[in-house]
Amino acid sequence: MDEHKAGSLACVGVGMMLGAHLTPRARSHIQQADVVFVLVADALMEEWVRRMNPDVRSLQPFYREGSSRMRSYRGMVEAMLAEVRAGKRVCGAFYGHPGVFAWVPHKAIETARGEGYPARMEGGISAEDCLYADLGIDPGKTGCQHYEATQFMLYRRRVDTAAWLVLWQVGLAGDRSLKHFSTGDAHRQVLVDVLAEHYPLDHEVLVYRASSLAVDRFRADRMVLAALPHAVLTPSDTLVVPPAMAMEKNEAVIARLAALDAA
Repeated sequence: MDEHKAGSLACVGVGMMLGAHLTPRARSHIQQADVVFVLVADALMEEWVRRMNPDVRSLQPFYREGSSRMRSYRGMVEAMLAEVRAGKRVCGAFYGHPGVFAWVPHKAIETARGEGYPARMEGGISAEDCLYADLGIDPGKTGCQHYEATQFMLYRRRVDTAAWLVLWQVGLAGDRSLKHFSTGDAHRQVLVDVLAEHYPLDHEVLVYRASSLAVDRFRADRMVLAALPHAVLTPSDTLVVPPAMAMEKNEAVIARLAALDAA
């Protein structure tokens, strides 16, 4: 490995809320980079990043309706690595946390390191962090399970209905092609049918979306599970399923521990 290659890569998170979640370390990487690639939630946030560096390039043009998102992601990685190989200090600025539901930063860092370039990731405030704060959920109280919605549908999971269940990107539920930016009622009905194996159809669920502006309120729409197929959903929406039963004590383990404590 060549330890003296000039190029470098830092992938940082700008958080979920415009101007409020950026850490000093992430800001420093953006400001000191030779070139910044940005992939964020909207044009307003992208413009905000542009004010921090004279060479900011949007990764949004790599997305094309009808084209596989994986092809778009690979194009993004290659664009970033081309500048790293040219000897530049490159920063990738991503919405939320750059390591959460973000294939591009992980792959770019892996590729850069494999080619001998220094590469690092700086954490950011993610939608998950906002979810706990906005909905008042403590994941340590009963436990919390997280899955990408389509992955949850395609694989058999052992669902603990005494814990919270969080399904990300529910607006894309059932899209196996990676070519679409939303799916319809029929695909979401399949998700409901999968969930109905574990929860009653009248179980109350929430559709959550973190706020990107301080003046906006987060989304937290309550509905019964059966109503989900007809809800208006976006790729940024998350399905939050509260526990449906109380935790069941493991009396055998409790007895063993009690015996140890009494010894």
